[in-house]
Amino acid sequence: MERRLQRAWLRRGVVACLLWPVGQLYAALVAVRNIGYRTGFLKSRRLPVPVIIVGNVVAGGAGKTPAVIALVRHLQAGGVQAGVVSRGYGRSSLACLEVLPATPVEDSGDEPALVQRATGAPVFVAASRGDAARALLLAHPGTQVIVCDDGLQHYALHRDIEIAVFDERGVGNGWPLPAGPLREPWPARLQKSPRRGGCGVDLVLHTGARAAFAGFRSTRRLADHALRADGSRVPLDELSGEALRALAGIANPEVFFAMLRARGLHLAETRALPDHHDFDGYPLASDKGHTLVCTDKDAVKLFAKKVPVLAVPLEFLPEPAFFAAVDALLFPLLSQLPSSHGHQTA
Repeated sequence: MERRLQRAWLRRGVVACLLWPVGQLYAALVAVRNIGYRTGFLKSRRLPVPVIIVGNVVAGGAGKTPAVIALVRHLQAGGVQAGVVSRGYGRSSLACLEVLPATPVEDSGDEPALVQRATGAPVFVAASRGDAARALLLAHPGTQVIVCDDGLQHYALHRDIEIAVFDERGVGNGWPLPAGPLREPWPARLQKSPRRGGCGVDLVLHTGARAAFAGFRSTRRLADHALRADGSRVPLDELSGEALRALAGIANPEVFFAMLRARGLHLAETRALPDHHDFDGYPLASDKGHTLVCTDKDAVKLFAKKVPVLAVPLEFLPEPAFFAAVDALLFPLLSQLPSSHGHQTA
């Protein structure tokens, strides 16, 4: 059903047209809420450090988490101490907690666990991103910037920089949910954000192989190796002669499968699963005797279940101009912080 709806959102067909009246009601409710924040009737809480939101205006995954990882690594390379907050989609707990290497994935969510493993940065999750951010700053007072994984529409948390992420689908048919994929109007989002008195998204980053419209571009490719649960590497070239079984519980599984095939790997079977699939009750026993490969996002759950799987990491890199644009927006904000939070060059 999820994939059928995703396909329906790409064009203004029968299904989308039938849902159009509901979409207009949804758009009206969004507009009323935005007016509330713009007029001050609803309040946004400001943090003592800059907040960067990395999110999207379309439902479903568009590559936000790889973008967050790339951004945090860039900040770390420049000597900026960054922390990450998230709601932790699909996790079993609503508690505010720090994501540590030993934190069960069902408590943290798969994407926060992946961010922590990939960056080593402090990562906190909570039902409220603001609560997560305040807990992070309390536990790590040297943090200079908070990066929020998702949350463009979470206006209760004041943001200083907004980054909207899109994949090849762009805005789909351009209609609001559920007739289309839009969580809020686009390109009206560029002018009507309540942030800073009506300014809009600061930067647009495209995560797909082709940009749907104007914005910064990026490249993505599979790493030259796969990872075992113990961290050891297996060169992809060594897998080229095997009949592999590939699975992916991400927003666009077919993209992962296509990337594997493009690297010369033979996929005897593919299994496309829902995004954030928890693998509880999944019949992995049938994979015994075969080499199983998956995404690094799926691996954080499968490794915990002791499944003998190889994770193929995604290498994602925005163009240098994107990072330059982030720095141009961020460093003036960092210079205004007290010395305890001020920017330190590496």
